[in-house]
Amino acid sequence: MEQQELTLTEKLVCINRVAKVVKGGKRLRFSALVVAGDGNGKVGAGLGKAGEVAQAIQKAGTSAKKNLTAVSLEGDTIPHEITAKFGAARVLLKPAAAGTGIIAGGAARAVLECVGVKNVSCKSLGSSNPVNLVRATILALDGLRIPGEGVTEPKASLDAKE
Repeated sequence: MEQQELTLTEKLVCINRVAKVVKGGKRLRFSALVVAGDGNGKVGAGLGKAGEVAQAIQKAGTSAKKNLTAVSLEGDTIPHEITAKFGAARVLLKPAAAGTGIIAGGAARAVLECVGVKNVSCKSLGSSNPVNLVRATILALDGLRIPGEGVTEPKASLDAKE
């Protein structure tokens, strides 16, 4: 595929320690959330789980590179305001003037930096779960459309009765 041609940057968003209680005690495992992007309109997120932190990060990075999605950008900002929801996490993205920078929290900031947006304002309105915030932010970026661009069908349609 074109993964080898792209120079992707990876950002580690969070690491969770998960304990499974068994008869002999607790079995510890780790999950890692990584966001990958080329800084020019492509971004993806991946979740990896393993017995060691380094292996979990590596698995998450591989998963993020496989799940890249293209984003419509207008210069160094987004073309219009958009809200997206994933689980209980809601994200509001607004375009900002040049020189504003990225105004966003940790999980959403990682996604916006990897996609290459320079000026944007972002607000998390629901849950603060990093996994759901990253997915909601990517969903919002995926819903952006530039006027005059070909209209494409959304990935999931709510009123599909086929």
